[in-house]
Amino acid sequence: MKGSIWKDNNYYEISRLAFPIALQNLLSALVNSVDVVMLNFVGQSAVASVSLASQYSFIMWCIFFGLGTGLTILGAQYYGKKDFKAIEVIEGIALRLTLAVGILFFAGTFFAPKILMGFFTNDSSLVDLGCQYMRVVSFSYVFNSIVEVYFGTLKSISRVKASTVINVSANIINIVLNAFFIFGWFGIPVLGITGVALATTIASVFRLAACLVLSRISPDVKLRFSLIFVRNKVLFSDFIKMSMPALFNDLLWGLAFSMYTAIMGHLDSDAVAAFSFVAIVRNFGQVLCFGVANGGGLYLGKILGENNLEKGWEVSKNLVILTVLTGAVGGLVIFLLSPFVLSFASLSTEAYDYLKKMLFINCFYVMGSAVNTTFICGIFRSGGDSKFGLVCDAITMWAYAVPICLIVSFVVRLPVMGVYLVMCTDEFVKWPVVFGKYRGKSWLRNITRENVA
Repeated sequence: MKGSIWKDNNYYEISRLAFPIALQNLLSALVNSVDVVMLNFVGQSAVASVSLASQYSFIMWCIFFGLGTGLTILGAQYYGKKDFKAIEVIEGIALRLTLAVGILFFAGTFFAPKILMGFFTNDSSLVDLGCQYMRVVSFSYVFNSIVEVYFGTLKSISRVKASTVINVSANIINIVLNAFFIFGWFGIPVLGITGVALATTIASVFRLAACLVLSRISPDVKLRFSLIFVRNKVLFSDFIKMSMPALFNDLLWGLAFSMYTAIMGHLDSDAVAAFSFVAIVRNFGQVLCFGVANGGGLYLGKILGENNLEKGWEVSKNLVILTVLTGAVGGLVIFLLSPFVLSFASLSTEAYDYLKKMLFINCFYVMGSAVNTTFICGIFRSGGDSKFGLVCDAITMWAYAVPICLIVSFVVRLPVMGVYLVMCTDEFVKWPVVFGKYRGKSWLRNITRENVA
């Protein structure tokens, strides 16, 4: 390869999409970290309860991402084909399904938060605090369901800058409001944990309003609720084939991580608090990895939609190189952030010791996550293969990781760090089959249809 790889056209195109997405991920991680930082002044119980309560929104986002897979896979390939009418139909299908999910999760967290919190902990103080948070934040689920569909449509046609600007603005609003509501600035009542939920909800309202404004001036795709009623049996069938395996894949993966949190919640409240801090730091380590996986997958899908399979294979190899690099960078980021996190966290002695060891493990764990995310959610899905990830995660997470963690926790009764170390093997056991799938090239295909819309 002549010259620097960074000047290669494929690397430029991948970076053009990956970095705005990584910036969105970074701002999202920053908001989560600010929540923890500010709640740290409220108390360790506030940090732990929000971490537990957030597991339901985490599951909801996994479903959103799964449905978004059908939107971005098909949208990116039809964008390569320059069929914007098909993209609009796909947007309507995604909006119909995602909005239904948002309403369902709103109803559950608003009307039955105590039942939901009880699954993750039997600590009554954490349950009560979590219920306060869940009832307020539940309204954001409906707003976010609409926003994510429009953002997914924009991403599928390689317009990631607009969604980045909106997300950056919304996240800044979220951070500022967190401070106002938690600390009671300018005469505002001190709301504590409820203030965090309220800030999140107001930021989601801003995102939706900004999307509606952007839609009015956009020359490409619009956020039109009338698209919900558009019917196209062929595209609906293709959407279901692409999104349902991805949805169940992301849902099973998300539920497994929620099970990890539940296991920690029933082992030790100190472990939950440390686990909460680690999740925030790991998010910072993964922003570039996930940006490359998502941005690279969009670009690869566009190439495959143009029916340029040979170039698609070359792009995938470029993605693998970038993944290894960003995984290494992610581990370094966690290593460099660890001293600052340890010096800041107001935790008990035992929780502090857990946190120190968990951070060290995650310096290496992030590479496993980076590689699997790029292959399963980026490369394979770009060619329409979302079934592999479902089978792979169903086996590794639910036939291996979760049962093993339950056994070592409640039967063998390993210490907390022994359980956590077992949890962190889940990504690496996937590698042999993931690499084999990639080399087989069965994912390398154009899935668009002629005159479908």
